[in-house]
Amino acid sequence: MTNTVPVEPRASFDSWGPYALLAAGVVAAALSARLVGMDRPAVVASAVLVTAGAVLQVWWGRLKRGRPGPSRTGACLYFLRWALGFVLTWLNPFFAFYAVAGYYTAARELPRRLLLPGLFLTAVTMAGSEVGGMPPHGLILWTGFLLVLGVNMGIVSVFTRFTDQEQERARVQAETIAELERTNTALQQALDENDALHAQLLVQAREAGVADERRRLAAEIHDTIAQGLTGIIAQLQVVASAPDLTIARTHLERASALARHSLGEARRSVHNLAPVALAQDGLPEALKKTVAEWGERTGTRADFTVTGTAGQLHDEVAATLVRIVQEALSNAARHAHAARVGVTLSYMGDQVVLDIRDDGRGFDPAAARPRTRAGGFGLDGMRARAERVAGSLAVESEPGHGTAISARVPLVGDDHDAH
Repeated sequence: MTNTVPVEPRASFDSWGPYALLAAGVVAAALSARLVGMDRPAVVASAVLVTAGAVLQVWWGRLKRGRPGPSRTGACLYFLRWALGFVLTWLNPFFAFYAVAGYYTAARELPRRLLLPGLFLTAVTMAGSEVGGMPPHGLILWTGFLLVLGVNMGIVSVFTRFTDQEQERARVQAETIAELERTNTALQQALDENDALHAQLLVQAREAGVADERRRLAAEIHDTIAQGLTGIIAQLQVVASAPDLTIARTHLERASALARHSLGEARRSVHNLAPVALAQDGLPEALKKTVAEWGERTGTRADFTVTGTAGQLHDEVAATLVRIVQEALSNAARHAHAARVGVTLSYMGDQVVLDIRDDGRGFDPAAARPRTRAGGFGLDGMRARAERVAGSLAVESEPGHGTAISARVPLVGDDHDAH
Protein backbone atom coordinates (compact mmCIF):
# COMPACT_ATOMS: atom_id res chain seq x y z
CA MET A 1 0.00 0.00 0.00
CA THR A 2 1.55 3.31 -1.12
CA ASN A 3 1.56 6.17 1.38
CA THR A 4 0.47 9.51 -0.14
CA VAL A 5 1.35 12.86 1.36
CA PRO A 6 -1.78 15.05 1.70
CA VAL A 7 -1.58 18.38 -0.12
CA GLU A 8 -2.31 21.45 2.00
CA PRO A 9 -5.47 23.19 0.70
CA ARG A 10 -3.74 26.56 0.48
CA ALA A 11 -0.81 25.12 -1.48
CA SER A 12 -3.29 23.45 -3.81
CA PHE A 13 -5.11 26.79 -4.36
CA ASP A 14 -1.79 28.46 -5.21
CA SER A 15 -1.45 25.95 -8.06
CA TRP A 16 -4.83 26.25 -9.76
CA GLY A 17 -6.40 29.30 -8.08
CA PRO A 18 -4.77 32.03 -10.24
CA TYR A 19 -5.95 30.28 -13.44
CA ALA A 20 -9.53 30.16 -12.12
CA LEU A 21 -9.43 33.80 -11.02
CA LEU A 22 -7.97 34.86 -14.38
CA ALA A 23 -10.74 32.99 -16.19
CA ALA A 24 -13.36 34.61 -13.96
CA GLY A 25 -11.88 38.03 -14.72
CA VAL A 26 -11.94 37.35 -18.47
CA VAL A 27 -15.59 36.30 -18.39
CA ALA A 28 -16.64 39.25 -16.23
CA ALA A 29 -14.67 41.72 -18.38
CA ALA A 30 -16.12 40.31 -21.60
CA LEU A 31 -19.67 40.66 -20.29
CA SER A 32 -19.08 44.22 -19.05
CA ALA A 33 -16.86 45.55 -21.88
CA ARG A 34 -19.54 47.81 -23.40
CA LEU A 35 -20.83 48.82 -19.96
CA VAL A 36 -17.47 50.19 -18.88
CA GLY A 37 -16.73 51.67 -22.30
CA MET A 38 -13.86 49.48 -23.49
CA ASP A 39 -12.79 50.36 -27.05
CA ARG A 40 -11.04 48.03 -29.49
CA PRO A 41 -7.45 48.94 -28.46
CA ALA A 42 -8.38 48.27 -24.81
CA VAL A 43 -9.81 44.86 -25.74
CA VAL A 44 -6.69 43.95 -27.72
CA ALA A 45 -4.44 45.12 -24.90
CA SER A 46 -6.50 43.09 -22.42
CA ALA A 47 -6.18 39.98 -24.59
CA VAL A 48 -2.40 40.41 -24.77
CA LEU A 49 -2.12 40.96 -21.02
CA VAL A 50 -4.37 37.96 -20.25
CA THR A 51 -2.17 35.76 -22.45
CA ALA A 52 0.93 37.10 -20.71
CA GLY A 53 -0.66 36.39 -17.32
CA ALA A 54 -1.43 32.78 -18.33
CA VAL A 55 2.12 32.22 -19.65
CA LEU A 56 3.52 33.83 -16.50
CA GLN A 57 1.49 31.50 -14.30
CA VAL A 58 2.64 28.39 -16.21
CA TRP A 59 6.28 29.43 -15.92
CA TRP A 60 5.78 30.32 -12.26
CA GLY A 61 4.28 26.94 -11.49
CA ARG A 62 7.30 25.13 -12.98
CA LEU A 63 9.74 27.27 -10.99
CA LYS A 64 7.85 26.66 -7.74
CA ARG A 65 8.11 22.89 -8.06
CA GLY A 66 11.90 23.08 -7.75
CA ARG A 67 12.09 26.15 -5.48
CA PRO A 68 9.19 26.29 -2.98
CA GLY A 69 8.85 29.05 -0.41
CA PRO A 70 9.65 32.78 -0.53
CA SER A 71 12.55 33.78 -2.80
CA ARG A 72 13.84 36.69 -4.87
CA THR A 73 12.51 35.09 -8.06
CA GLY A 74 9.14 34.54 -6.44
CA ALA A 75 9.02 38.19 -5.36
CA CYS A 76 9.81 39.39 -8.90
CA LEU A 77 7.07 37.18 -10.37
CA TYR A 78 4.60 38.35 -7.69
CA PHE A 79 5.15 42.02 -8.50
CA LEU A 80 5.07 41.28 -12.25
CA ARG A 81 1.68 39.59 -11.83
CA TRP A 82 0.52 42.54 -9.71
CA ALA A 83 1.50 44.91 -12.53
CA LEU A 84 -0.46 42.82 -15.06
CA GLY A 85 -3.46 42.75 -12.72
CA PHE A 86 -3.24 46.50 -12.08
CA VAL A 87 -3.19 47.36 -15.78
CA LEU A 88 -6.00 44.91 -16.54
CA THR A 89 -8.11 46.38 -13.71
CA TRP A 90 -7.37 49.87 -15.09
CA LEU A 91 -8.74 48.70 -18.44
CA ASN A 92 -11.75 46.96 -16.84
CA PRO A 93 -12.53 46.95 -13.08
CA PHE A 94 -13.86 43.38 -13.30
CA PHE A 95 -10.32 42.10 -13.87
CA ALA A 96 -10.00 42.59 -10.08
CA PHE A 97 -11.02 38.91 -9.95
CA TYR A 98 -7.50 38.17 -11.18
CA ALA A 99 -5.77 40.83 -9.05
CA VAL A 100 -7.24 39.44 -5.82
CA ALA A 101 -4.87 36.44 -6.14
CA GLY A 102 -2.19 38.68 -4.62
CA TYR A 103 -3.95 38.46 -1.25
CA TYR A 104 -3.77 34.67 -1.16
CA THR A 105 -0.23 34.13 -2.45
CA ALA A 106 1.71 36.99 -0.81
CA ALA A 107 2.66 35.06 2.34
CA ARG A 108 4.01 32.15 0.25
CA GLU A 109 5.85 34.15 -2.38
CA LEU A 110 7.23 37.24 -0.62
CA PRO A 111 9.95 37.56 2.01
CA ARG A 112 8.88 38.99 5.34
CA ARG A 113 10.10 42.52 4.58
CA LEU A 114 8.12 42.70 1.31
CA LEU A 115 4.89 41.20 2.61
CA LEU A 116 3.13 44.42 3.63
CA PRO A 117 4.23 46.38 0.52
CA GLY A 118 2.95 43.57 -1.69
CA LEU A 119 -0.39 43.46 0.16
CA PHE A 120 -0.66 47.29 -0.02
CA LEU A 121 -0.21 47.27 -3.81
CA THR A 122 -2.89 44.60 -4.14
CA ALA A 123 -5.18 46.65 -1.89
CA VAL A 124 -4.64 49.68 -4.17
CA THR A 125 -5.74 47.62 -7.18
CA MET A 126 -8.80 46.27 -5.33
CA ALA A 127 -9.80 49.71 -4.00
CA GLY A 128 -9.60 51.18 -7.52
CA SER A 129 -11.89 48.44 -8.80
CA GLU A 130 -14.37 48.89 -5.95
CA VAL A 131 -14.84 52.63 -6.64
CA GLY A 132 -15.59 52.00 -10.32
CA GLY A 133 -12.18 51.85 -11.95
CA MET A 134 -8.88 53.64 -12.17
CA PRO A 135 -8.24 56.52 -12.03
CA PRO A 136 -11.04 57.89 -9.78
CA HIS A 137 -12.76 60.99 -11.23
CA GLY A 138 -13.51 63.84 -8.90
CA LEU A 139 -12.97 64.55 -5.23
CA ILE A 140 -15.78 62.28 -4.06
CA LEU A 141 -14.38 59.23 -5.86
CA TRP A 142 -10.86 59.98 -4.67
CA THR A 143 -12.21 60.28 -1.12
CA GLY A 144 -14.08 56.99 -1.58
CA PHE A 145 -10.93 55.42 -3.03
CA LEU A 146 -8.85 56.40 0.02
CA LEU A 147 -11.62 55.24 2.38
CA VAL A 148 -11.95 51.86 0.63
CA LEU A 149 -8.15 51.51 0.53
CA GLY A 150 -8.00 52.12 4.29
CA VAL A 151 -10.71 49.52 4.91
CA ASN A 152 -8.89 47.03 2.69
CA MET A 153 -5.60 47.61 4.49
CA GLY A 154 -7.34 47.26 7.86
CA ILE A 155 -8.84 43.96 6.84
CA VAL A 156 -5.48 42.85 5.40
CA SER A 157 -3.71 43.83 8.64
CA VAL A 158 -6.16 41.84 10.74
CA PHE A 159 -5.89 38.77 8.57
CA THR A 160 -2.11 39.12 8.38
CA ARG A 161 -1.95 39.18 12.16
CA PHE A 162 -4.15 36.09 12.38
CA THR A 163 -1.94 34.42 9.79
CA ASP A 164 1.20 35.27 11.77
CA GLN A 165 -0.35 33.86 14.94
CA GLU A 166 -1.39 30.71 13.11
CA GLN A 167 2.09 30.30 11.65
CA GLU A 168 3.64 30.80 15.09
CA ARG A 169 1.33 28.14 16.53
CA ALA A 170 2.24 25.86 13.66
CA ARG A 171 5.94 26.50 14.25
CA VAL A 172 5.62 25.78 17.98
CA GLN A 173 3.58 22.67 17.22
CA ALA A 174 6.19 21.50 14.73
CA GLU A 175 8.97 22.05 17.27
CA THR A 176 6.95 20.20 19.91
CA ILE A 177 6.37 17.30 17.54
CA ALA A 178 10.06 17.25 16.65
CA GLU A 179 11.00 17.30 20.34
CA LEU A 180 8.55 14.47 21.03
CA GLU A 181 10.06 12.48 18.19
CA ARG A 182 13.55 13.05 19.62
CA THR A 183 12.29 12.05 23.06
CA ASN A 184 10.62 8.95 21.66
CA THR A 185 13.83 8.05 19.82
CA ALA A 186 15.88 8.51 22.99
CA LEU A 187 13.30 6.51 24.96
CA GLN A 188 13.41 3.71 22.40
CA GLN A 189 17.20 3.70 22.56
CA ALA A 190 17.00 3.56 26.35
CA LEU A 191 14.51 0.68 26.14
CA ASP A 192 16.77 -1.15 23.70
CA GLU A 193 19.75 -0.60 25.99
CA ASN A 194 17.66 -1.74 28.96
CA ASP A 195 16.67 -4.92 27.10
CA ALA A 196 20.31 -5.58 26.24
CA LEU A 197 21.34 -4.93 29.84
CA HIS A 198 18.54 -7.17 31.09
CA ALA A 199 19.69 -9.95 28.80
CA GLN A 200 23.28 -9.44 29.96
CA LEU A 201 22.19 -9.54 33.61
CA LEU A 202 20.28 -12.76 32.97
CA VAL A 203 23.39 -14.32 31.47
CA GLN A 204 25.51 -13.13 34.38
CA ALA A 205 22.93 -14.34 36.91
CA ARG A 206 22.83 -17.72 35.19
CA GLU A 207 26.62 -17.93 35.21
CA ALA A 208 26.73 -16.82 38.85
CA GLY A 209 24.13 -19.45 39.73
CA VAL A 210 26.14 -22.13 37.99
CA ALA A 211 29.32 -21.03 39.78
CA ASP A 212 27.54 -20.90 43.13
CA GLU A 213 26.12 -24.38 42.60
CA ARG A 214 29.58 -25.66 41.74
CA ARG A 215 30.99 -24.18 44.94
CA ARG A 216 28.14 -25.67 46.94
CA LEU A 217 28.67 -29.12 45.48
CA ALA A 218 32.43 -28.85 45.99
CA ALA A 219 31.95 -27.89 49.63
CA GLU A 220 29.38 -30.65 50.18
CA ILE A 221 31.64 -33.25 48.58
CA HIS A 222 34.50 -32.08 50.79
CA ASP A 223 32.32 -32.24 53.90
CA THR A 224 30.91 -35.67 53.07
CA ILE A 225 33.00 -37.84 50.76
CA ALA A 226 36.41 -36.40 51.68
CA GLN A 227 35.82 -36.50 55.42
CA GLY A 228 34.20 -39.93 55.16
CA LEU A 229 37.15 -41.30 53.22
CA THR A 230 39.51 -39.82 55.78
CA GLY A 231 37.63 -41.59 58.56
CA ILE A 232 37.55 -44.87 56.64
CA ILE A 233 41.29 -44.68 56.02
CA ALA A 234 41.89 -44.05 59.72
CA GLN A 235 39.81 -47.09 60.66
CA LEU A 236 41.56 -49.29 58.10
CA GLN A 237 44.93 -48.18 59.41
CA VAL A 238 43.88 -49.37 62.86
CA VAL A 239 42.76 -52.69 61.35
CA ALA A 240 46.12 -53.16 59.71
CA SER A 241 47.88 -52.94 63.07
CA ALA A 242 45.20 -54.58 65.21
CA PRO A 243 46.60 -57.27 67.60
CA ASP A 244 43.55 -59.54 67.28
CA LEU A 245 40.51 -60.18 65.08
CA THR A 246 38.01 -58.76 67.57
CA ILE A 247 39.55 -55.28 67.45
CA ALA A 248 39.97 -55.53 63.68
CA ARG A 249 36.33 -56.54 63.23
CA THR A 250 35.18 -53.62 65.40
CA HIS A 251 37.08 -51.10 63.29
CA LEU A 252 35.95 -52.73 60.05
CA GLU A 253 32.35 -52.32 61.19
CA ARG A 254 33.04 -48.65 61.95
CA ALA A 255 34.61 -48.19 58.51
CA SER A 256 31.61 -49.85 56.87
CA ALA A 257 29.14 -47.68 58.79
CA LEU A 258 31.15 -44.59 57.96
CA ALA A 259 31.14 -45.54 54.26
CA ARG A 260 27.34 -45.98 54.29
CA HIS A 261 26.95 -42.69 56.14
CA SER A 262 29.21 -40.88 53.65
CA LEU A 263 27.34 -42.38 50.70
CA GLY A 264 24.03 -41.13 52.10
CA GLU A 265 25.50 -37.68 52.72
CA ALA A 266 26.85 -37.53 49.16
CA ARG A 267 23.42 -38.36 47.72
CA ARG A 268 21.73 -35.77 49.90
CA SER A 269 24.35 -33.18 48.92
CA VAL A 270 23.71 -33.75 45.20
CA HIS A 271 19.98 -33.21 45.78
CA ASN A 272 20.68 -30.22 48.07
CA LEU A 273 18.98 -31.88 51.05
CA ALA A 274 19.70 -31.39 54.73
CA PRO A 275 22.51 -33.48 56.30
CA VAL A 276 21.66 -36.99 57.44
CA ALA A 277 22.04 -35.89 61.04
CA LEU A 278 19.05 -33.50 60.62
CA ALA A 279 16.83 -36.00 58.86
CA GLN A 280 15.16 -37.19 62.09
CA ASP A 281 16.44 -34.89 64.85
CA GLY A 282 16.54 -31.21 65.62
CA LEU A 283 19.78 -29.24 65.64
CA PRO A 284 20.80 -29.89 69.29
CA GLU A 285 20.21 -33.66 69.01
CA ALA A 286 21.93 -33.80 65.61
CA LEU A 287 25.01 -31.98 66.94
CA LYS A 288 25.08 -34.14 70.06
CA LYS A 289 25.10 -37.36 67.98
CA THR A 290 27.68 -35.95 65.54
CA VAL A 291 30.05 -35.00 68.37
CA ALA A 292 29.55 -38.33 70.19
CA GLU A 293 30.11 -40.42 67.04
CA TRP A 294 33.23 -38.43 66.18
CA GLY A 295 34.63 -38.88 69.71
CA GLU A 296 33.95 -42.61 69.64
CA ARG A 297 35.51 -42.97 66.22
CA THR A 298 38.66 -40.97 67.00
CA GLY A 299 39.05 -41.93 70.66
CA THR A 300 39.07 -38.25 71.64
CA ARG A 301 37.06 -36.89 74.53
CA ALA A 302 34.29 -34.80 72.98
CA ASP A 303 31.70 -32.86 75.00
CA PHE A 304 28.56 -31.14 73.74
CA THR A 305 26.60 -28.47 75.63
CA VAL A 306 23.43 -26.49 74.88
CA THR A 307 22.67 -23.17 76.59
CA GLY A 308 19.62 -20.98 76.35
CA THR A 309 16.15 -21.89 75.12
CA ALA A 310 16.39 -24.01 71.99
CA GLY A 311 14.32 -22.80 69.05
CA GLN A 312 13.43 -24.22 65.65
CA LEU A 313 15.90 -22.98 63.05
CA HIS A 314 15.50 -22.70 59.31
CA ASP A 315 16.74 -25.85 57.58
CA GLU A 316 19.54 -24.04 55.75
CA VAL A 317 20.82 -22.36 58.96
CA ALA A 318 20.75 -25.66 60.86
CA ALA A 319 22.51 -27.48 58.00
CA THR A 320 25.20 -24.76 57.96
CA LEU A 321 25.95 -25.25 61.66
CA VAL A 322 26.13 -29.03 61.25
CA ARG A 323 28.58 -28.68 58.36
CA ILE A 324 30.72 -26.22 60.33
CA VAL A 325 30.92 -28.66 63.26
CA GLN A 326 31.79 -31.54 60.94
CA GLU A 327 34.59 -29.55 59.30
CA ALA A 328 35.94 -28.26 62.64
CA LEU A 329 36.00 -31.77 64.13
CA SER A 330 37.67 -33.12 60.98
CA ASN A 331 40.39 -30.45 61.25
CA ALA A 332 40.84 -31.19 64.96
CA ALA A 333 41.32 -34.90 64.21
CA ARG A 334 43.75 -34.39 61.34
CA HIS A 335 45.83 -31.44 62.50
CA ALA A 336 45.29 -30.44 66.12
CA HIS A 337 46.08 -33.82 67.79
CA ALA A 338 43.78 -32.67 70.59
CA ALA A 339 43.00 -34.73 73.67
CA ARG A 340 39.76 -32.92 74.32
CA VAL A 341 37.20 -31.07 72.20
CA GLY A 342 34.21 -29.11 73.45
CA VAL A 343 31.24 -27.98 71.34
CA THR A 344 28.72 -25.45 72.73
CA LEU A 345 25.48 -24.39 71.07
CA SER A 346 24.10 -21.17 72.59
CA TYR A 347 20.69 -19.63 71.86
CA MET A 348 21.15 -15.91 72.57
CA GLY A 349 18.11 -13.80 71.76
CA ASP A 350 18.00 -13.22 68.01
CA GLN A 351 21.12 -15.22 67.18
CA VAL A 352 22.69 -18.63 67.67
CA VAL A 353 26.37 -19.01 68.60
CA LEU A 354 28.34 -22.18 67.95
CA ASP A 355 31.70 -22.56 69.72
CA ILE A 356 34.18 -25.37 69.00
CA ARG A 357 37.29 -25.52 71.22
CA ASP A 358 40.17 -27.96 71.33
CA ASP A 359 43.35 -28.28 73.42
CA GLY A 360 45.51 -29.24 70.44
CA ARG A 361 48.76 -27.77 69.24
CA GLY A 362 47.10 -24.69 67.69
CA PHE A 363 48.60 -22.39 65.08
CA ASP A 364 49.30 -18.72 64.36
CA PRO A 365 46.29 -17.25 62.44
CA ALA A 366 48.37 -14.25 61.32
CA ALA A 367 51.14 -16.39 59.86
CA ALA A 368 51.02 -18.36 56.64
CA ARG A 369 48.72 -21.24 57.56
CA PRO A 370 48.80 -24.73 56.09
CA ARG A 371 46.57 -25.32 53.09
CA THR A 372 44.34 -27.57 55.20
CA ARG A 373 43.38 -24.58 57.30
CA ALA A 374 43.70 -21.57 54.98
CA GLY A 375 43.03 -23.06 51.59
CA GLY A 376 40.62 -25.55 50.13
CA PHE A 377 37.40 -25.81 52.14
CA GLY A 378 38.86 -25.51 55.65
CA LEU A 379 38.42 -22.34 57.64
CA ASP A 380 37.60 -20.36 54.52
CA GLY A 381 34.89 -22.86 53.66
CA MET A 382 33.37 -22.60 57.14
CA ARG A 383 33.49 -18.81 56.95
CA ALA A 384 31.82 -18.83 53.52
CA ARG A 385 29.05 -21.10 54.83
CA ALA A 386 28.36 -18.76 57.77
CA GLU A 387 28.31 -15.67 55.55
CA ARG A 388 25.93 -17.39 53.12
CA VAL A 389 23.25 -17.36 55.86
CA ALA A 390 24.11 -13.77 56.98
CA GLY A 391 26.38 -15.00 59.78
CA SER A 392 30.05 -14.69 60.67
CA LEU A 393 32.91 -16.88 61.83
CA ALA A 394 35.86 -15.99 64.06
CA VAL A 395 38.99 -18.03 64.79
CA GLU A 396 41.30 -17.70 67.80
CA SER A 397 44.43 -19.84 68.09
CA GLU A 398 47.96 -19.78 69.42
CA PRO A 399 50.72 -22.35 68.94
CA GLY A 400 50.62 -24.80 71.82
CA HIS A 401 47.37 -23.45 73.28
CA GLY A 402 44.65 -24.97 71.12
CA THR A 403 42.08 -23.42 68.81
CA ALA A 404 38.67 -21.79 69.31
CA ILE A 405 36.18 -21.33 66.48
CA SER A 406 33.02 -19.25 66.99
CA ALA A 407 30.22 -19.06 64.43
CA ARG A 408 27.32 -16.60 64.81
CA VAL A 409 24.18 -16.90 62.71
CA PRO A 410 20.77 -15.19 62.95
CA LEU A 411 18.00 -17.12 64.65
CA VAL A 412 15.75 -17.48 61.61
CA GLY A 413 12.80 -19.81 62.11
CA ASP A 414 11.46 -22.31 59.58
CA ASP A 415 8.51 -20.79 57.69
CA HIS A 416 6.83 -24.18 57.38
CA ASP A 417 6.91 -24.70 61.11
CA ALA A 418 5.66 -21.18 61.69
CA HIS A 419 2.52 -22.01 59.79
